[in-house]
Amino acid sequence: MEKPFFKVLHRSKKSKARLGEIATSHGIIQTPAFVPVATKGTLKTIPPHYLKELGVQVAFVNTYHLVNHPGADIIAKTGGIHQFSKLDISLMSDSGGFQVFSLAKSKIEMRKSAAQISIQKHQVKKAEIRGEEEPLIVKISDDGVLFRSTYDGKLLEFTPEKSIAYQMEIGADIMMAFDECTPYPSTYAYANKAMIRTHNWLKRCMEEFKIQQAKFKKKIKNSKFENCKFTGKGELDIENYPRYLYGVIQGGTYEALRKESAQFVASQATDGVAIGGVAVGEPKEEMRKEVKWVSAYLPENKPVHLLGVGQFDDILDTVGYGIDTFDCVEPTRMGRMGHIYQKPKIKYHSDILKIKNNFTEIDIQRAVYKSDLSPVDEACDCYVCRNFTKAYLHHLFKQKEILGYTLATYHNLFTFKFFFEKLREAISRDEI
Repeated sequence: MEKPFFKVLHRSKKSKARLGEIATSHGIIQTPAFVPVATKGTLKTIPPHYLKELGVQVAFVNTYHLVNHPGADIIAKTGGIHQFSKLDISLMSDSGGFQVFSLAKSKIEMRKSAAQISIQKHQVKKAEIRGEEEPLIVKISDDGVLFRSTYDGKLLEFTPEKSIAYQMEIGADIMMAFDECTPYPSTYAYANKAMIRTHNWLKRCMEEFKIQQAKFKKKIKNSKFENCKFTGKGELDIENYPRYLYGVIQGGTYEALRKESAQFVASQATDGVAIGGVAVGEPKEEMRKEVKWVSAYLPENKPVHLLGVGQFDDILDTVGYGIDTFDCVEPTRMGRMGHIYQKPKIKYHSDILKIKNNFTEIDIQRAVYKSDLSPVDEACDCYVCRNFTKAYLHHLFKQKEILGYTLATYHNLFTFKFFFEKLREAISRDEI
């Protein structure tokens, strides 16, 4: 009997926090869960075989970047992103919508790269991509967005239909509908227009999703892919490789719009719901309000993802609103910068509630750690902390040795594993 995509195992008596399971063809995700960002098909500096011991159940890949290079068609020829990258875990893909969130900014900047000299006569707005290279946006309309590639200067068009087609080729288990991520700050008029456009795009995504599912099944039947898992009949087992689609809530910092969007998205026949347009520059208090406003409208029987949120205090303060998964670059990016988490000692399950105030981090590049022979984190028992000292990591970072980035990132991800284990324990005891 096929497992349901999502089921709730326990609902807290204290809040809307819940324990659940998301089932994909690449494994069971115990929720609440953290989703580290593997932008270009890799968690930077971390080899794929480390993911299981780090407790990484699911990761987030970036559609814009993978279309930009190597190309969704190349990935599809290998059987999809799991085969291409050897990420043997569940994967989510974004839609490309996040790339347009700074369109309302008035500053117009130009790239000077040789590949883009030909477009320097045009005014092009720069969008942001969670700390990655920023594409040049040539045009945005109700139909979609036209980008200028940062790799070779070619034009890339993203529409709701093309976004879904790209994501199907990439092959992540869970896809996001194409949306317009409202920047901060935005006027009510702009946020409303972006919300309406996002809703219209969602309906188009849903239609295209059905079409692409049918095309995909037909296309791969009896087809040959390199390095791809097949059934005994010589064909890809598509029936055991379902894809799932989430709609995205928008609305900016306006309560009425947030609630309207939540009601609309939750009413659609998607597999899950994501909350977008948060953590884009607004104060933390504002972000929490945006999540709280939509909490009452979130579906009881579908998973809910919070896009771009991943700091300890933010997770603890929003999980009680019914959030099941969180994605963010925080632990991996901080690790590569030499910022290493120091976790508090947990004696009792209820101490999880103190973590957001007691979690600290150290900058391992500071001179004070040059001769510090204590473990990287004395409260941690991960591979890094059992084997290496602060002085050694300080040395690696100062010498710009790649191993330093790997060890720091490994430790930070292990710390998130610990944090979410304690978070789920606290929910099971109705403490959150």
